[in-house]
Amino acid sequence: MSDPRVRSFQITPDDLEAAQLDELIREIEHKSLFYYKEKNKSLRARYVYGTIFLIINLCAWFIRDYAQKALALLPYVSSCGPEGSHCFHTLGVLRVSLGCFIFFLVMFLSTWNTMKLHQAQNYWHSDYWTFKFFLLVSAMVASFFIPQLYIQIYGEIARVGAGIFLGLQLVSVIEFITWWNNYWMPNNQSKQSCSFGLVMSTVFYIGSVCGIAVMYYFYAASTACTLNIFFISLTVLLLVIMMVMSLHSKVNRGLLSSGIMASYIVFLCWSAIRSEPSNTKCNAHTQNGHADWITILSFLIAIGAIVMATFSTGIDSESFRFQFRKDEAKDEDDIPYSYGFFHLVFSLGAMYFAMLFVSWNLEHSAQKWSIDVGWTSTWVKIVNEWFAAAIYLWKLIAPIVRQPRVHEQPQPTTTQVSRQIDEVNFP
Repeated sequence: MSDPRVRSFQITPDDLEAAQLDELIREIEHKSLFYYKEKNKSLRARYVYGTIFLIINLCAWFIRDYAQKALALLPYVSSCGPEGSHCFHTLGVLRVSLGCFIFFLVMFLSTWNTMKLHQAQNYWHSDYWTFKFFLLVSAMVASFFIPQLYIQIYGEIARVGAGIFLGLQLVSVIEFITWWNNYWMPNNQSKQSCSFGLVMSTVFYIGSVCGIAVMYYFYAASTACTLNIFFISLTVLLLVIMMVMSLHSKVNRGLLSSGIMASYIVFLCWSAIRSEPSNTKCNAHTQNGHADWITILSFLIAIGAIVMATFSTGIDSESFRFQFRKDEAKDEDDIPYSYGFFHLVFSLGAMYFAMLFVSWNLEHSAQKWSIDVGWTSTWVKIVNEWFAAAIYLWKLIAPIVRQPRVHEQPQPTTTQVSRQIDEVNFP
């Protein structure tokens, strides 16, 4: 007979299964904790890159306005030309932009296919800051040893890249407006959401009308200001078209999205007129290059707006792939946002801030404490406004244009009907 004490210490299949289940639960909890930490690290990394981008913007401003007096070593670099003239002002901004572009392009090429948190590219995106700092400094320094001709070629390419960035930003803004409208004006509308949507649409439209009136008063007071009158009047026409299209029975999107969009294009129109040169008699409130506190504050706000526009567009990859992967569910180990798209937007943002600091003009240097001022900047913003309105109107009518049409079948004649009846009765 077997010893009962030995029998009491035997492991039964149920005990083994319970132990395996406990081990599996602990492994799942460990993985969940690991993914949670990696996601938080990845989300924090976005703000580090945003801070880096802000510092580079400030460096570009310093190189443009004050570096010629502050930095005495650069004139000894052969690529900087006589007295360092090719490394300051417009060309200096382009060199800083090129270094920033190279850094984020390298980050894009090394992270564009990252999908999971356990991939090596995820650690590269979120860690190794010392090595990436060395890479950034190397790219920035190397850009000052590139000959002037290649810097000018980069400036022409940067115009295209900045235009692409503006297009991506418009899509991101319009997608946000659409999401905001769907959130507060859902199909199964509650009284609270309808009331809030109605109030907000009223506020946005009142703000748009007030903005139009202010622009007419300050920038189109004289009949000689024909260009400003044209800009503002066309903006009014776009507002009316968007409102009518939103309320059309086949579209029926309500007034909230069109109200937000109206405020946005009024802002773009105001920004375009403000970018007109200071010697324009129809624009007495433009940036004049004097370092008073209003000019400095406006300049710093403009730099902050550049960084925020780049950051918000970079993290909004869902707006650009929603139509391809709309119904795809995310797994626990998926990355929280597209690293490749994030760095691609920042590389284009490097081109964009260069164009703003040189006012889209590669031939002449911008005034101190000015940003995005000149006729080229004015027309870029006006075209941006028209393009934004066109994209929004297309999003309104696209579902109608794309919906499948039901072709009516031709009605059979009386003779055909009689013949079919005869065929049935007398086969």
